[in-house]
Amino acid sequence: MIDPAYADVAVVGAGAAGVGVGVALSKLDLDIRVLERERVGASFRAWPDEMRFITPSFPSNSFGLTDLNAITPDTSPAFTLDREHPSGDEYANYLEAVVEYYELPVETGVDVREIQPLADLDGANTVATEAVEPLSAVDGGTVSETTDSGGFLLETSNGPLVADHVVWAAGHFGSPRTNVISGSEHCLHTSAVDSWHSHTDTAGEEFLIIGGYESGIDAAVGLHNAGASVRVLDRRWPWAERHPDPSEVLAPYTLERLKKIVDSDRLTLNGGRDVERVRRTDDGFAVDVRPAAVEDTPSGVNSADESETFHVPTRPLLATGFEPTLGPVEPHFVVEESSVQLTDRDESTTTPGVFFVGPDVTHNGVKFCFIYKFRARFPVIAESIGQRLGVETDVLEEYRQQNMFLDDLSCCEPDMCDC
Repeated sequence: MIDPAYADVAVVGAGAAGVGVGVALSKLDLDIRVLERERVGASFRAWPDEMRFITPSFPSNSFGLTDLNAITPDTSPAFTLDREHPSGDEYANYLEAVVEYYELPVETGVDVREIQPLADLDGANTVATEAVEPLSAVDGGTVSETTDSGGFLLETSNGPLVADHVVWAAGHFGSPRTNVISGSEHCLHTSAVDSWHSHTDTAGEEFLIIGGYESGIDAAVGLHNAGASVRVLDRRWPWAERHPDPSEVLAPYTLERLKKIVDSDRLTLNGGRDVERVRRTDDGFAVDVRPAAVEDTPSGVNSADESETFHVPTRPLLATGFEPTLGPVEPHFVVEESSVQLTDRDESTTTPGVFFVGPDVTHNGVKFCFIYKFRARFPVIAESIGQRLGVETDVLEEYRQQNMFLDDLSCCEPDMCDC
């Protein structure tokens, strides 16, 4: 029999979301554990070598304007890294520095395999029987007295852990959206590429990318700069559209890089096309497309008039985004149209005590996919848990002072800019 370890809060994931919410929780009188399957910032280290942050970093914290890529009110990747647009490896180094600075209890190499509410466990289970005993909260009370949650048993590769609350912060880089078209198995998702320069060395010099938003254009720029010829297909025209919500359109940094190569004879942008299927051929791959039924077509763009087929000698690249990485916590959340349903405190709508943080948070139709967006929910979750466990939460006001405490979701409107 292995006796379970105990914690007030278990945070699963040590990327930007997990480390950030972990720091907010660590400011309270709580016992927390941050569990990471690989290493701190592992997803960022898996980025292609040429990929950079599209949001700029700048050390403006002392003026009350927190670095857009910071995960705490008092740190700045720009200051730590001397970089305006960090690479994935550089940003992971920043996360490791934050962990060290705050002495955050991160346990790496720990795989969380199952999460079960204690109330659902069979009393015959020895570990569960031990776990159902009243848990002591840091403030001296017990779980049953201080929270609506009955606690959870986490089965991990490092043994069982009982926690009163669970914060899921596993991100989404580990769940690329690949099964999107017929013949997807013939394609390669952009997240599987280590370097665009090395990819051209091994795969060839002619590529086709399905998807023209951030990852698609980033791949196109990287491949073009490596000397390759690239065609980009999208059902819309992301490179020609503007919108006040930066989550809906290409970032200025991306457009700036695209503008430098847009007139090149080695780059072709084809919008208004729905990809029907990808086929293997004797000399490569065929991508069948049809005109997309899209309303509000941007002015000045050319639409496809008929179905056509594009041939490419290399595996087509999927720049089709990611799905929420839920894994063992999937039974505890409702997902509708790839959107995780949450309360206004980012808690599960079906399992009290389980919270969700990171780039897949959505409220009022607004995606919190940038760090500067979802970081503002860290203190909201920390405050909710702290109040339930009866500990002082006033220390979290420093987040509000730095404009990193978004607890009024009425401000989350897609259309906020006038010019």
